[in-house]
Amino acid sequence: MSGTTIQLPVSGRLAWWGTAWLRGDVGPDDLLDGVVGDDVAHVVVDAPDGGTGLVSLLAGLRAAGAISFGAAFPAEGDPVGLGGPVGFNDAALEAGEAVVVEGVETGLVPSRVGPTVEWRTHPARRRQLPDVGDADRELRAVLLDSAQRLAELDVARWRPEVADRLMNLRHRDLPDPAPGVPARCVDLASRGLQALEIADLALEDDGGALSSWEAEQRRGALTPLARAGRRALVAACSPEVWPPA
Repeated sequence: MSGTTIQLPVSGRLAWWGTAWLRGDVGPDDLLDGVVGDDVAHVVVDAPDGGTGLVSLLAGLRAAGAISFGAAFPAEGDPVGLGGPVGFNDAALEAGEAVVVEGVETGLVPSRVGPTVEWRTHPARRRQLPDVGDADRELRAVLLDSAQRLAELDVARWRPEVADRLMNLRHRDLPDPAPGVPARCVDLASRGLQALEIADLALEDDGGALSSWEAEQRRGALTPLARAGRRALVAACSPEVWPPA
């Protein structure tokens, strides 16, 4: 396994570092460093108090009863991590990610404007979440099945970089965890990101497909992998379902 780090999607970073801040494990400076990462700035465009600071918004949510921050990574036909209402779900689907605040009926949706991330608030309801253990087992099973199916479809011929990643599944980077994130969830997030990267690379185009049937077979091998990767990432970034410390 690699010793370098990778960045979580921004909603995952807010889930990890925002929850650590709520629990008193980090101060506001560490919170901002952990969430902003390599971005230039994060601003809130519709804060109730008219401010633009992310920490100010989170402090208001804490005062309103926030317990934790959890991430959602939905895709069309797979609203994993979302509980409604429709307006929030639609915004999260468009962004591909969102944050749900446990204890307060609020959701946060990020969007990128150049090097800046803008956050918008939405009403949000409680959601059903995949269990960490179930998401872990599903990802392991789907990854093995997808790797076998892709080998049968000669992945090395049409996407050699995908074949390389499948041959080196143990060599992956880890996201930088906030204090209090279970080691199992750090590992699960890493493998979820790995699965999504493999699926995205292999689905970029039809590559060397000889027929529409072959292209469909490839998609059939990769769509479950992307779904399992998203579920793993949601479970790893949702403190509501973390295993006890």
